Amino acid sequence: MINRRRRLRASTAIRDLVRETILTPKDFILPIFVVEGENIKEEISSMPGNYHYSVDRLYEIIDEIEKAGIRGIILFGLPDTKDEVGTSAWTDDGIVQRGVRKIKELNKELLVITDICMCQFTSHGHCGIMDGCVIDNDATLHYLEKIALSHAKAGADMVAPSDMMDGRVGAIRNILDENNFKNVSIMSYSAKYSSAFYGPFREAAHSAPQSGDRKTYQMDPANIREAMCEIEDDIKEGADIVMVKPAISYLDVIRWARDRFDVPIAAYSVSGEFAMVKAAAEKGLINEKNIAMEMLTSIKRAGAHIIITYYAIDACRWLKED
Repeated sequence: MINRRRRLRASTAIRDLVRETILTPKDFILPIFVVEGENIKEEISSMPGNYHYSVDRLYEIIDEIEKAGIRGIILFGLPDTKDEVGTSAWTDDGIVQRGVRKIKELNKELLVITDICMCQFTSHGHCGIMDGCVIDNDATLHYLEKIALSHAKAGADMVAPSDMMDGRVGAIRNILDENNFKNVSIMSYSAKYSSAFYGPFREAAHSAPQSGDRKTYQMDPANIREAMCEIEDDIKEGADIVMVKPAISYLDVIRWARDRFDVPIAAYSVSGEFAMVKAAAEKGLINEKNIAMEMLTSIKRAGAHIIITYYAIDACRWLKED
């Protein structure tokens, strides 16, 4: 007897009925870039369709998000001034802090996540405090605490440390709890790889290191067992959600994490993934919608509960069209 599995692929209706992996707007988190100044909405050349917004024009993207049905954003700030220790990252009137307050003013129900790192705010562009040519891991923790606490005070619902310093989740959890922010959750960039896919983001966030690279603190792309150790450590230190970044070339890492840990798994479909699809679509080589939706489906199928993607608004529109 032949197993007639094609019977369940015979029409759109039956394919929809038996589909195992379903994307919805509730799956997506949209990255937003906020900059100093007024009346600014400037397209990021390396990431078409994404913009730098000044605080006074955030209402435009928040309105789009509301209409799309997206429930959350992750906010990145670009300051005017930088120094060796990233002072502008934790000041009460910093660009992220003002951005958080404005977004909460516009939409109290939107989940506001803030990226906790120092690279956009330091003159050297690294994710921590430099001791000569080396990152001082333990000295960096104190500054990450200050940044996280300032974001919580501004109204962030969740903080997302992306620096990859050892012990930073525990340090941030402690400082938040000590200051009565027990309900501010942590989404840790637990398995953040030293990836070539980050190039367009570094233009978007003005965060490229001035010298050297980040291979001593971000993970080696060749390793997966190490990623499981990183995730386990972060969970023990208090992470509520753990993240794998990038997504498409690390679907196996997402699946391993899903199978091993009983916490929500986030995956960040990063700027390089987005930019490659855009570039190929502009040349007429691929169907942008079909490729993007297939990529997002594969991320969810691999085990991600949450997908951070620059395609969030487009994906919501495409889902409605279907």
